[in-house]
Amino acid sequence: MAKALYGHVGAAPDRRLLDEVTRLRSRVQALEFEITRLRADNDRLEAAVAEADDLLRIAEPALT
Repeated sequence: MAKALYGHVGAAPDRRLLDEVTRLRSRVQALEFEITRLRADNDRLEAAVAEADDLLRIAEPALT
């Protein structure tokens, strides 16, 4: 068992695995940027909807 563990720990990392990790980290970073952009767009759209709702709720004189 000790030899198996030593062989596993002492082995150099697989280049394909390192490339995959690098690619995945890049993809995560791109997705995080996309989330930030979409949240900003959503906030902008929510503000526009709130403003439009305010304009529609202008008090009209009561009919008497």
